[in-house]
Amino acid sequence: MAAPYDLSDENVVVIIGSGAGGGTLGNELAQKGVDVVILEAGKRIEYDEFINDEWESFGQLAWLDNRTTSGDWRVSRDFPNLPAWIVKAVGGTTTHWAGASLRFQEHEFKALTNYGSVEGANLLDWPLTLADLEPYYAKAEDKLGVTRTNGIPGLPGSNNFKVFEAGAKALGYEKVHTGRMAINSEYRDDRDACQQTGFCFQGCKWGAKWSTLYTEIPKGEATGRLEVRPESHVLKIEHGDDGKVTGVVYADTQGNLQTQKARVVCVAGNSIESPRLLLNSASNMFPDGLANSSGQVGKNYMRHTTGSVYAVFDKPVNFYRGTTMAGIIQDEAGHDPSRGFVGGYELETLALGLPFMAAFLDPGGWGRGFTTALDAYDRMAGMWIVGEDMPQEKNRISLHGELKDQYGMPIPDVYFDDHPNDIAMRNHAYRQGMAIYDAVGATRTFPTPPYPSTHNLGTNRMSEKASDGVVNMWGQSHDIDNLFVSDGSQFTTGAAENPTLTIVTLAIRQADYLAEQLSQGNL
Repeated sequence: MAAPYDLSDENVVVIIGSGAGGGTLGNELAQKGVDVVILEAGKRIEYDEFINDEWESFGQLAWLDNRTTSGDWRVSRDFPNLPAWIVKAVGGTTTHWAGASLRFQEHEFKALTNYGSVEGANLLDWPLTLADLEPYYAKAEDKLGVTRTNGIPGLPGSNNFKVFEAGAKALGYEKVHTGRMAINSEYRDDRDACQQTGFCFQGCKWGAKWSTLYTEIPKGEATGRLEVRPESHVLKIEHGDDGKVTGVVYADTQGNLQTQKARVVCVAGNSIESPRLLLNSASNMFPDGLANSSGQVGKNYMRHTTGSVYAVFDKPVNFYRGTTMAGIIQDEAGHDPSRGFVGGYELETLALGLPFMAAFLDPGGWGRGFTTALDAYDRMAGMWIVGEDMPQEKNRISLHGELKDQYGMPIPDVYFDDHPNDIAMRNHAYRQGMAIYDAVGATRTFPTPPYPSTHNLGTNRMSEKASDGVVNMWGQSHDIDNLFVSDGSQFTTGAAENPTLTIVTLAIRQADYLAEQLSQGNL
């Protein structure tokens, strides 16, 4: 365990957030001999403390600080203070994620080139390619222990998967398997294999699912170069007269304000908190917030085109048993505009426990249709849609004009409108999902609206030109050399794939660049 770094130590790299980006980056830098302080707003909850109960676990892990929503998306109406289901704890949302670990496809890095100019969308090509990321994807897959890579066997198929697979094959789909999952299918990295408990979203009590909480962070701490400070809520990033960042102000466990000096600051608080922090760090020199010469901080918020399809059968499925999301159909993930939309989508198995099923199936709904669905819970199967949504400049995180949090900092407002492309894709996916279940004898199928999604992307996007985005191909701010973004907010576009593998990949790559720049005295 690292001895605590002094608040006045100007040589440390400060990372804000300990999830897939921040936790990985912290360990990678520590392994290279760089001194790192990770400031995490949440508590440190070890995996033996996780709770296999949906509502209680939600109270234990979820980020429940006040937020507001606006725009025409269903979530704004149904969950006005919960735009996203993310975690406030050491390890961030890697404690809650399902584990799906898929590489982006080549065409998705060049969305503007391949899709053309889509009306109402703020599409842009990434300033890097799949070829640039391939060696780092390989490192990330090895680090996460992704099944079906590096000779690691796939997870077994649950009943939910078997129903899903049979329906997919009946429709002629071919790319169907139990997924590339960052969940141990056998003992690996001093961690157990998956026990098929079914509480993946509640934190893996076995440690089988990769999380920075019990992989990257302890490994980084063992070097003596990484200190993690839980319950340290960052309020502002400070800078000097030369415009370089000099440190961060945060509220500690007691709520007292502290200032940690820094040589470099890396923002990894997710696509809501990261832009909020940059905007809240406005000064006379940077009146619109830090790293915001383009005006793009907080803009182009993406959350994937999502929704679910559930079906009822005449025999028990018990879909809540087994790994929550170990099952995927990838045949619709390509770009085929003849379907009536650009980009593609994945279909992945999904099960919710009875409490969440009641809350999410038809929010606010009641009556015979709703109650008979819940009565058939043990005979249900389920899947989740995840597809590429269009970045729109109006979809944004902004500082609320009136409401403040417990530290006097403006709370974030999350604005989102569906793009017509998103709606066309979702409707296509609903039809295909229902057809999959109909093909294997479902007595009833029902599409359900999007939930508060955990795939929060964009808002500090990468761009070739400083005028188009917030950071360059290394996640380094165009405006301020020693300010970096290290989470999913740096995504230029969302692609169809679950984002965590790419966040980890970019963090490994960023660590190489950062360590090199530090050793050369450029930062």
